[in-house]
Amino acid sequence: MTGNRYPNIDTHRMNKQEMENIKKEFTMWETQIDLNAVFELRSRTTDYFGLGAINKMHDIAKSLTEMGIKRVLIMTGGSSYRKNGAWDVVELALTNAGISYQLYNKVTSNPTDTQVDEAVILGKEIDAQAVIGIGGGSPIDAAKSAAILLKYPEHTARELYEFKFIPQFAVPIIAINTTHGTGTEVNRFAVVTISELEYKPAIAYDCIYPLYAIDDPALMYGLPENQTRYVSIDAVNHVIEATTTLAANPYAIMMGKETIRLVAKYLPIALNNPKDSAARYFLTYASAIAGISFDRPFCIFTHALEHPLSAVKPDLAHGLGLSMLLPAVIKEIYPARPKVLADLFEPIIPGLKGEADEADQVASGIEKWLFSLGISSKLEDEGFSSADIDRLVELTQETPSLGLLLSLAPVKADLATIRRIFENSLKPMP
Repeated sequence: MTGNRYPNIDTHRMNKQEMENIKKEFTMWETQIDLNAVFELRSRTTDYFGLGAINKMHDIAKSLTEMGIKRVLIMTGGSSYRKNGAWDVVELALTNAGISYQLYNKVTSNPTDTQVDEAVILGKEIDAQAVIGIGGGSPIDAAKSAAILLKYPEHTARELYEFKFIPQFAVPIIAINTTHGTGTEVNRFAVVTISELEYKPAIAYDCIYPLYAIDDPALMYGLPENQTRYVSIDAVNHVIEATTTLAANPYAIMMGKETIRLVAKYLPIALNNPKDSAARYFLTYASAIAGISFDRPFCIFTHALEHPLSAVKPDLAHGLGLSMLLPAVIKEIYPARPKVLADLFEPIIPGLKGEADEADQVASGIEKWLFSLGISSKLEDEGFSSADIDRLVELTQETPSLGLLLSLAPVKADLATIRRIFENSLKPMP
């Protein structure tokens, strides 16, 4: 199968011997890493990374008290923060440090401006001096947004995401990451949906780099199978976009190559054995470096076009939306960046020459790779039709911030190109 390095293996249903053979083939420096050695992965954020890193919450709590912080707002989702064990440690660390808190645990996938405003009201009640986000991209992005609004109490989340004001400050943010996809724990981005308008803008401000982050792969053992797939493909999209924007740089390309190598290697293993420590560790590491990689080059087509999808259908997983669009995006951008993308995709589609006329082959190969991982939906499978395309194209033009992303694309992001990507994503490629 084109795009599958192991053409005779259904990679998300491998038997034990087949998995061991792949591990042997890929034996490299990863085998020398002590997964229990917690180290500091620094961007502008001090990120405690490794198995058991959640216990660094005690040090973080102590540091907060030394800064004079005694009251915090905590933002998270409905229940996973308890199931994965993060809450027990966080609550104990705060209690031992004498830090009181207000808990907002209603953040959903694709968080809304209303949720952020509700949480800020709770934070104001105790005069919260910092915000802790526990979860994946949704709770952490919502926490970043609340951290700004606690400094600008006269404004709302909608005003923030409609760029009615430009913040310079936020209260300190602590990001406890529990999925390996967004990289938001180590960068300056946040995304929130304005439900009333079907807008899903992105913001990027230096004031919302988390002060501290925790990346503990053990918190991710319980991720559902589909979520494991979708968050990992989010990281893949980050680097495909970061390495092909007009602002791409060698640093982003270096991290992009490593991200795709690690995801191609470890995602099948994590799907086969969700509690494989090495798989969760290196997928989390791939996500973090991918999150750093697009911090300056930004994202382009897949994110700019996915945001309207999940704004219109809030239950759509962000990573699934990206997956459905990715092959059609590659078809458009490959001719403009063939050598970079051929290098990135070597672990998935070996032997590419980096020539523009490979675009169809590469787009098809990436789609087949996604299918081999069990990500086979296209837009029609998720309830979209050709009748929706006008609205989706319109949202790419209307939604604040998406124009900036599209302006950095390596090919002209005109209405015809955007429409073509949506149309070519309705069904599997021929």
